[in-house]
Amino acid sequence: MFGWWRKRPPPPIPEALWQGVLRAYPFLARLPTSERDRLRELSARFLQEKEFHGANGLVITDEIALAIAAQAVLPVLHLGLSGYDDFVGIVVHPDEVVARRIQTDEAGVVHAYSEVLSGEAMERGPVMLTWSQVQPSDTHAQAGYNLVIHEFAHKLDMHNGGADGCPTLPRGLRRRWREVMQAEYRAFREKVILHERFGAEAPWLDAYGATDPGEFFAVACEAYFVNRERFAAEFPRLLELFDRFFVPGG
Repeated sequence: MFGWWRKRPPPPIPEALWQGVLRAYPFLARLPTSERDRLRELSARFLQEKEFHGANGLVITDEIALAIAAQAVLPVLHLGLSGYDDFVGIVVHPDEVVARRIQTDEAGVVHAYSEVLSGEAMERGPVMLTWSQVQPSDTHAQAGYNLVIHEFAHKLDMHNGGADGCPTLPRGLRRRWREVMQAEYRAFREKVILHERFGAEAPWLDAYGATDPGEFFAVACEAYFVNRERFAAEFPRLLELFDRFFVPGG
């Protein structure tokens, strides 16, 4: 009942701050002018709707918040922010964090272990990011790596349930999506296995994408948005599929 203020126009993003983000992340600067303008508009709305929290002594500056917002908005540039309406909080750590995990296997045995995390998206919960991995890097872009897009792709995926690599899709795309994604995931997983077990050439995308279809979708989204040219060469069928989803009517 107190959310009425969120519908008011958001404060404009200062020009110097916006230009700084475009310089830091060239894949954003390469967008056509109309799309950059749309990105700026949605980034301002995103900043108005979400709450940023610094952890372990990290102070959230305007530069940090906008860098994250602009990259998070990129996947929904043509879809709108409704795909992110199931959460508010974004927690940013200065560096990787160690999370304690407890898992029960099929035999009922409980396993406790630690996992090093760069980021995490929780279903109907906040997004966690590490600033050291969000900061601009030419190496990251060339490798098709982008932590923010990865975690926010998970949020899109989770919007209709668990992260299974199948976000909410228009009816006419569902069958094609499942066919192509399943085939591309199997082929990628085979390449990773051949590399890890038999020394074959390493695939271009992060091998973490071979974990399960949900991670493959998130890893593929990173590359699609930050290195479209290489992604097109490596995954032409996924390029066509993602274009139909992320740019409907384009």
